Amino acid sequence: MALKTRITELFGIEHPIIQGGMHYVGFAELAAAVSNAGGLGTITGLTQKTPDKLANEIARCKDMTDKPFAVNLTFLPTVNAPDYPGYVKAIIEGGVKIVETAGRNPAEVMPFLKDAGIKVIHKCTSVRHALKAQSIGCDAVSVDGFECGGHPGEDDIPNMILLPRAADELEIPFVSSGGQADARSLVASLAMGAEGMNMGTRFIATKEAPVHQNVKDAIVAASELDTRLVMRPLRNTERVMTNAAVERLLEKEKALGADLKFEDIIEEVAGVYPRIMMEGDMDAGAWSCGMVAGLIHDIPTCEELIGRIMREAEAIVTQRFGAMMGAA
Repeated sequence: MALKTRITELFGIEHPIIQGGMHYVGFAELAAAVSNAGGLGTITGLTQKTPDKLANEIARCKDMTDKPFAVNLTFLPTVNAPDYPGYVKAIIEGGVKIVETAGRNPAEVMPFLKDAGIKVIHKCTSVRHALKAQSIGCDAVSVDGFECGGHPGEDDIPNMILLPRAADELEIPFVSSGGQADARSLVASLAMGAEGMNMGTRFIATKEAPVHQNVKDAIVAASELDTRLVMRPLRNTERVMTNAAVERLLEKEKALGADLKFEDIIEEVAGVYPRIMMEGDMDAGAWSCGMVAGLIHDIPTCEELIGRIMREAEAIVTQRFGAMMGAA
């Protein structure tokens, strides 16, 4: 089944399924596999330590697919800012036509991306941020509900409310993000006004995701009860998979209360991704994971996963809904 939506038209993709940018997961191998399966794969820009390394990763991806793919660029509130102009230059010179922005307002890079004919989809955790993204010229937004892995913002609005609210307010197309795993997710998202869905955690548990098998196994083994919210007192909330380091971090947060500083928890959160994702040290620290882990029970190829979602989505619409409408 092919679903034609404003998102498939905007990005020139076959299926309205996007793989979100994920730290130390969004390498060329995964992005190409998703794009080859008819979705939109995404390279995570800041996982590449320099603009030159990003340029190389873009070239690697182009060797593996002739389909559209995106690069994620997350704007961090940090003292030592990455070389954003350099990353933008690598994206433009690499011929990438779609950028997923996240974090802070991407207004400062928008003129460069737009002049290069690049489509921008911005990840937002609230309707007000989505409206801001629309006003600065973003082509689409990814609406990230409270269920999501990573940073859900501080409003705690789940997608059953957030998506219809976005549909009520926005003129540009949007996709659902957070809690998306299967055909049910896609059909529900479309029913609530989205034009597709963005999956993060679900794509980690695929054959092509270039992460340690321990990470994939941890997601499959986890239930919807196995994530925790860390850094809430710092107003930098992140949803992560629970482990010994995370429980230790939460104890520190509880003990220190209002006196908590980032320095107190730095060993549990800073620089841990290579050890977890590459080496499979599952207790090294906090790593982003969505509640959706409770819906993930296997490790298919990206082609198998996307094909299954599209087949089952058609069955839900034609058989289940059809029977209810008396059409079957």
